[in-house]
Parts: sequence; C-alpha cells; structure tokens
Amino acid sequence: MPLQITRAPLASGSVETWTLNDPASRNALSEAMVDALLTACERAATDADLRGVVLRGAGGHFCAGGSLGGFAKTIGQPLAAGEADPLVPLNRRFGALLQALCALPQWFIVAVEGAAMGGGFGLVCCADHVLAHTGAQFGTPEVTLGIVPAQIAPFVVRRLGPAAARRCLLTGERWDAAAALRLGLFDDVVEGDMDGAVQAAIARHAAAAPQAVAATKRLLLAQPEMPLPALLHDAALAFARALRGPEAQQGLAAFAARKAPPWSAQP
Repeated sequence: MPLQITRAPLASGSVETWTLNDPASRNALSEAMVDALLTACERAATDADLRGVVLRGAGGHFCAGGSLGGFAKTIGQPLAAGEADPLVPLNRRFGALLQALCALPQWFIVAVEGAAMGGGFGLVCCADHVLAHTGAQFGTPEVTLGIVPAQIAPFVVRRLGPAAARRCLLTGERWDAAAALRLGLFDDVVEGDMDGAVQAAIARHAAAAPQAVAATKRLLLAQPEMPLPALLHDAALAFARALRGPEAQQGLAAFAARKAPPWSAQP
C-alpha cells in the first residue's frame, strides 16, 4: 500500500496519521501514491468526526519527490505535431493534490524526517504546522536536472514568500534543518523523539474548536484570491455564524468556568 492510514481517538473526534509508504524509493510520489492521497483528502473533506491529519514518511525519510519511472520513455522525446501531451494532466493531478491538502478543513501537520525533496518539499508547504527533525534535508533540485518545479512553485511562494522561493526554486540548493528554519519552511525543530513531538503538536491543535478551525482555514485559503472588501464581508459572515453556533456557546462557557472546552484533548 503506497499510503498507510491509522486513526486514533481524541477527547472529541479523531486524528489520522497518513504515512507515505514506499521506503525503497524514499517515498517518491508515484501515480499510485498521489491517487491514494487524493482519495484520502476527498474522504477527509466530508468526515465530520476527523479533527486533524498528520502526514509522515516511512523508513526514515519523508519524501524524495516525484517518481519519474513512469516517464522514462518520454524523456527527451518531442511530441508529434498536433499530439496532446499526456504528461500535462499527470503533472496537473499532483497540483490538484496540493490544492486538496491546503483545503483540508482539519488542521494539517507534517512531520519531516530525512529527505523532503521536490514534490515532497511541496507537500511540506501545504501544512498548517511543520515539525522537522534536526537531521532533515530539504531541497527543490528540479532545475539542476533540467526540469521545472511546475506544480509546487505557487505553494512554495505562499509558504516562503517570493524572495526565498526564488532562491530555493532557481538554484536547487539543498537545505539542512537550521537553514530551512531560517527560511520559514517549518515551525518546530525536533532533536529527539518525533513521535512525542507529534503528539504534543496534536494536543496543541486539538484545543481549537473544529468548525472554527474549518472556517478560519477557508478564510486563509481565500485571502490571496479575493479582493479585500469581499474577503472581509465573508469573514464577518463567518464570525456571526460562529458566535451564534454551539461551539462559541460551549467555548465561552468553559472559559468562564475555567474548564477545558469539550473538544479539547487536554484532561
């Protein structure tokens, strides 16, 4: 199975761990793995019980990037006149996956050990929170191979900003964890046990109300695309719906009583 999914309970709802599972290729993004991730995103988008998703890699690495094995016969081969290129929809499907990961209504945590290269770097850029082990390595080597980092480029810009994205995407330079932290690629450095760090991150995020998280993520996703007045109008509607809904009632009552809200993972 290219993707392993495990589910664990929280105080309210559940959290899933999605593990990229092809250690022999350092979890390269084959068509099967991209399809499995897209299917998982489609299911998660309508799963009311699911509070969060953690993405990890098996075998000591996160993801070595796109798998070019299926493209071997096309490398260096021009198209015949008038022929539609089958590489275009295949590449675009990976972009659809990145969009789907960004649009998850749940909080989305990525935990990086070992390599996060190319497409794997793109996966990291979709996260709400990124943990990276001190031994992690990051890079976008496409241009050094004569390839364009086509689908990941907009997501790298969103995560790092234009200047840092240009440096990453146009040089193919490899970054260790310290350098990637300075770039703003991830949030927390993990020196020891990644499992413990993941559980701590889950507990922090589980303190947030599920519907409030989903509404906030929709606003954040719309921000680069919508004119500011329209965005602020949608934000006001989201605020009003939240304040009139059960989560605000429960959360404010718990705050007044100095108790944990019902959705919190804290005891």
